[in-house]
Amino acid sequence: MTITDSAQDYLAELLGKQDDVIGVRVFITQPGTPKAETCIAYCREGDGNDSDVQIAYPKFNAYFESRSVPFLEDALIDYSKDRMGGQLTIKAPNARLPRVSDDSPIEDRINYVLYNEVNPSLAAHGGEVSLVEVTEDKTAILKFGGGCQGCGMADVTLKEGVEKTLLEQIPELSGVRDMTDHSNTDNAYFK
Repeated sequence: MTITDSAQDYLAELLGKQDDVIGVRVFITQPGTPKAETCIAYCREGDGNDSDVQIAYPKFNAYFESRSVPFLEDALIDYSKDRMGGQLTIKAPNARLPRVSDDSPIEDRINYVLYNEVNPSLAAHGGEVSLVEVTEDKTAILKFGGGCQGCGMADVTLKEGVEKTLLEQIPELSGVRDMTDHSNTDNAYFK
């Protein structure tokens, strides 16, 4: 990842206006999926993880979430001044590319299966499913959207489609659970 000199100056100026920050934290939400978002935030004491990759820049420290590091390859943070003040831009061309192997975090492998195998099938009914979290006992908490939210067949889809597919491909997963509020049936495929 490259943080240009102009971006470093801008970020150092912002950090200088804060009392309790130790640097910036860079991470990607839902890396390797079409919904990936590259984020930069103030890093306060306790915000980071022991596994974060820390890089000391001349004017501040940057903490990169270890899970996000492979997706931040070729990324660029830049700052351009303009008549309105300026704009900080983050470009991460690999953020949405699936980079999954057998030793990838379980969340990345689940997202890979959901976005490449499960969601294309659900799209025929205008639906989708996304990962919310993985619990300590390796249960995938999922949320349905689109035509799957409120659908009368969501339980069957969850057990016979989504769970079956995930357990076949990710054997250490213990199961799946749906946290969707299915009371809203406005867009449901089957009511």
